[in-house]
Parts: sequence; structure tokens; C-alpha cells
Amino acid sequence: MSALKTLFDLSGKTAVVTGGSRGLGLQIAEALGEFGARLVLVSRKAVDLEQAVEQLRASGCEAVAEAADLGTSGAAEAVIEAALRAYGEIDILVNNAGATWGAPAEEHPLEAWNKVMNLNITGVFLLTQAVGRRCMIPNRRGRIINIASIEGLQGHMPSMGGALAYCTSKGGIVNFTRALAVEWGRYGITVNAIAPGYFPSKMTRVMLDKHEVEVVRTTPLGKLGGPDDLKGVAVLLASAAGAHITGQTLVVDGGASVI
Repeated sequence: MSALKTLFDLSGKTAVVTGGSRGLGLQIAEALGEFGARLVLVSRKAVDLEQAVEQLRASGCEAVAEAADLGTSGAAEAVIEAALRAYGEIDILVNNAGATWGAPAEEHPLEAWNKVMNLNITGVFLLTQAVGRRCMIPNRRGRIINIASIEGLQGHMPSMGGALAYCTSKGGIVNFTRALAVEWGRYGITVNAIAPGYFPSKMTRVMLDKHEVEVVRTTPLGKLGGPDDLKGVAVLLASAAGAHITGQTLVVDGGASVI
């Protein structure tokens, strides 16, 4: 029987965290780094990445960065090459990068739909496929954590306007997680999703400026997600402690989705 705290130890593991320069991605990176993982942060903006890496290193984490737009072709291979140059392996993949667009369904621009889908679905598929081929399947081990949303499990609140592409993409991530867990279980790879509720972030800023009171009122715990609220579940799913969990979507929303 293993000592409980050793089950959460990520020492010697390499974790790629997309959208890792701020918000939920940086929160997850902080948690994985605190438990010993070597971090590769991915985001579009190099300046934001540099600041995040400095912050992580100041707290004792080992981290590098790779600027990439995961909604474009070729980005997945560039990320993998950067991770392998730095650390020689990829053990954990956190697919957090995402985009949204607010518009009524009948007015939703095709260009915006494609932008959301290219990053939230196609980009996740391409990076996950490439990491599986290059690292996880040959090694017959790995942890994949996809960041979904409670809006992939339910519709957008009608008072907040339309977000059809975002909701559709996050629903796709939920079933992508299930289907991939079935296929890759034989390789010793676990595939799970986290579905956050409403957290303060750049993506949610405009919505929360208008609707925070309503969101909090309809959340049983009576608050938004905080800076530590994804950390425990991320470490669980990335570590040996979560070795027998796969194909699952764990909701972290203060109870909002149960109403």
C-alpha cells in the first residue's frame, strides 16, 4: 500500500498546460508545479507567458514556455518539440486553451463559429493526437485533462445572451473525453475532463460585469470559483491518486448546475 501523499507526487513528470499564462490554466499549472511537475506553458502571447513563467519559477516551480496559436495547423508539433527539447517527455496534457463568442444563434457569424471550433475542438484533437502518438502511447502511460465547462452540460442562461458555439464546443469536449478514454485505456492513458462553473477571468469579465449578482444568487455555495478551486481536482486527475478514474467529467461549480 502506498503512502497517501506519495500518490499525489508529480516529481519527474512533465505537464503541458495550454492557455497556461493566466486564469484557470495558470491556476492548474501552479498546482501541478507545487506537486513537482515540470511545466510547459502554451499560449498565443509571449509576453504573458514570460510573466507566468517568472511567477512560477519564483515559487520554486520548473517551467518553460512556448508561444503558439493552437487553432492553426502546425502548432501541435511545435509545442511537442519544445516540450521534448526542455524535458525529454510529456506525461500530462492539460487542454485548457479556449475561445468564446457572444451572439444570438440566428446572428452568429460563421467566422466566429469556426474560430471557436478550431481552437476548442480541432486544436484539442490535434494536440492530443500528436502527444498520444509521440509520447503517451509508446510509453503506455499518460494523463489527459480536458477543460470543459458546465455550459457543455447545459444551456447558457437565457438572460446572458447567446453562446451557441462555446456551449457546443464544450459539449463536444465532454464526449471527446469519454470516447478517447475508451480507445486509449488499453495504453494505460487516462482521459478526464473538468467542467468549471463561473470563475473570474478575462473570458468571463464582460459577462460577470453584467450578471455576477445573478450568477452568485443561483449558485448554492453563493460565490464564484476562486483561485484555488481547481487545484485539488487537477492534481488528483494528473497523479497516481486518480489512476482508476477515466472518461469522467468532474464539475467544479459551487453547485450551480444542480439547480
